[in-house]
Amino acid sequence: MRNMIPVLRRRIAIVPLLMLLSVCLLFGAGVHAGERPVRVGLTPVILEDQVRFLEQWRRYLEQELGREVQFLRRNSYGEIIELALRGQVDFAWVCGFPYVRHQDTLDLLAAPVFNGAPRYQSYLIVPATDEDTRGLMDLEGGIFAFSDPNSNSGWLYPEALLRRNGTRSDQHFDRTFYTWGHRRVIEAVAHGLAEGGAVDGYVWETLARVEPELTDRTRIVNRSDAFGFPPVVATPAADAEMRRAVLEVLLTMQHSERGRELLGTLNLDGFSEVEPDLYESIRQLSREVVQ
Repeated sequence: MRNMIPVLRRRIAIVPLLMLLSVCLLFGAGVHAGERPVRVGLTPVILEDQVRFLEQWRRYLEQELGREVQFLRRNSYGEIIELALRGQVDFAWVCGFPYVRHQDTLDLLAAPVFNGAPRYQSYLIVPATDEDTRGLMDLEGGIFAFSDPNSNSGWLYPEALLRRNGTRSDQHFDRTFYTWGHRRVIEAVAHGLAEGGAVDGYVWETLARVEPELTDRTRIVNRSDAFGFPPVVATPAADAEMRRAVLEVLLTMQHSERGRELLGTLNLDGFSEVEPDLYESIRQLSREVVQ
């Protein structure tokens, strides 16, 4: 019995060590247990085939913030906006159109920088085989693809153009449909499912880098004036400390090698603080179209 006592003591001493090791493995170095996760809502602003990237970005954010990060992805802008308005996510990467509609609830945190500025354009695209179309009005009586009813580039802007020309999409086109993603607009036009489409120019340009065989099957007919880039917003669920921490991580991504790698995958230069006035042109379009 006496010979067993040292063995029992060693076994008892090992138990706390194993428990500590399990906690470290579970939460990872620098991630604090006990704090609720930082919840980030993502819409189709993110390219749909970048699941691996999102996992890498999540790990990067966890390391920098020192707490767990969860990405909540949905298929439409409306679903993410609903989560944001209910405070079921702390931050969301949304389009400028729903931001200006809910600016009283959603606080502007930062905007991505693309090609040197926090701006992007809406592209009107047609099949590459269409050499005649010169503008939106030339597509009268055709089939047209929108990305999302809450998208500035993929619905609001072309709808406003039609209104300025005395018509509207349900009168101008024979049929319209929503693809629920900018990439899918490009695919619909490339494969002849639509005779034209409205798409986020950032998404088209990014796909042109990684999948030129897809974008080469489309032709850009028109580029809009520059709009404020789809922003990252904070919801009522995010306290001041969490907002400061997330903002700092976004603003400093471009200053680290790993951060630059992730930004390069997204085809972005970085993130910057911006003022609500950046989205004034989208706000004006909203006034023209949304009654």
